[in-house]
Amino acid sequence: MPLPPFSETGDLPLGVHHATLDEVIGRFRAGSSQREDCTRRLTHVFDLASRTDCLERFIVFGSYVTAKPEPNDVDMILVMVDSFRLETCPIESLGLFDHAVAQVRYGASIFWVRPQLLLGESVDEFIAYWQTKRDGSKRGIVEVIS
Repeated sequence: MPLPPFSETGDLPLGVHHATLDEVIGRFRAGSSQREDCTRRLTHVFDLASRTDCLERFIVFGSYVTAKPEPNDVDMILVMVDSFRLETCPIESLGLFDHAVAQVRYGASIFWVRPQLLLGESVDEFIAYWQTKRDGSKRGIVEVIS
């Protein structure tokens, strides 16, 4: 199912919308050089996260998945399998798991979690939280699927 149209506010409708990486790129890359840059960052992070062989879910949220012509950056959540350990992470992917390093190195705001680290909350509840904008309103986000 294709990604839904934007609302009148330029957001995706509330919910977690599923799309392949190619669909995400096709929908959100064009429009400005900033969008092109954010798309390159997104695909690079996706590649590095996939190299861990522990990526369970990949979520994209924030201004990148809106109609905003110049998104600030690209915001992502990496849900890693419970057996994922930083000690065994490929060296080239390690920077993804330090928020400050990821912001500087990849120009992306990256959050990550293993399901067992969520106390009293499901992964779906954790992901749903990121639909909330700074002003308290809600918008849709995108989960990249294989």
